[in-house]
Amino acid sequence: INNVVQEGMAAANRIFDVIEREPDIKEPKHPVPIPSGSHSVTFENVSFKYADTLVLKNIDLNVPAGEVLAIVGMSGGGKTSLVNLIPRFYDVTDGSICIDQVDIRSAAIADVRQQIAIVTQEPILFNDTVRNNIAYGRQKASASDIEQAARAAYAFDFIQRFPDGFDTKIGELGSRLSGGEKQRICIARALLKDAPFLILDEATSALDTEAEMLVQKALENLMQGRTTFVIAHRLSTIAYANRIIVLVGGEIVEQGRHEALLERRGEYFKLHQMQFNKEVDAPVPDGQTRAED
Repeated sequence: INNVVQEGMAAANRIFDVIEREPDIKEPKHPVPIPSGSHSVTFENVSFKYADTLVLKNIDLNVPAGEVLAIVGMSGGGKTSLVNLIPRFYDVTDGSICIDQVDIRSAAIADVRQQIAIVTQEPILFNDTVRNNIAYGRQKASASDIEQAARAAYAFDFIQRFPDGFDTKIGELGSRLSGGEKQRICIARALLKDAPFLILDEATSALDTEAEMLVQKALENLMQGRTTFVIAHRLSTIAYANRIIVLVGGEIVEQGRHEALLERRGEYFKLHQMQFNKEVDAPVPDGQTRAED
């Protein structure tokens, strides 16, 4: 019995180490409220580092309400770090991030995060029913609201095929679902939350072509009317963006629309060429010219 007690005490010590840890992200003493509705985001000379490693340098960026901003670059360029600063998963090292002229460090953390919905590459799901996983976005939502979100996310049909429909348990991390089904449940959750900001972090990169097409349709519904940050490696999935920024070594080196960036033949063109080198390197028949794209 003593051995069991000692193991329990050791485990409890580790648990209380976590519970009692002071968070790095501090709540303001007198938080400024963020009103409901659409918002713009402004990065003002933002720099950020992990420990002693500088990963973002002097980012100046204004994203108007309703704009779809795509963020591209090689791995390690700072794309995920940039969007993680918006919900205050980390605080900036220098500079500021403002939502409609309100520095997010002046607002309550819960208030800031209430404005944001996130869909990541790895779906975050619970060993619970489909209904409760979707309702996690807005836990007091009605059954009809949950069903409407599922329809908009192209998830309603496969949910109806389950023996218990919306009351079907999906297993830990959605283990009973396919990759595309998991993502559409997460998209339905984000639709139900109806937040003005949307962050998509490689939301389709782990899917096969058929699943990606369905998820892309669901994402189009989700992005309507929202200020959206899209991180993508597959450049074909972000050609629709209002603006694309290219991050290299934590700095914005190019920005513009898809066609304009290709014409510039800079960093974005290099990324595009790496992904579509077969088309770029294919021989051109005599008498024809190659298009830039």
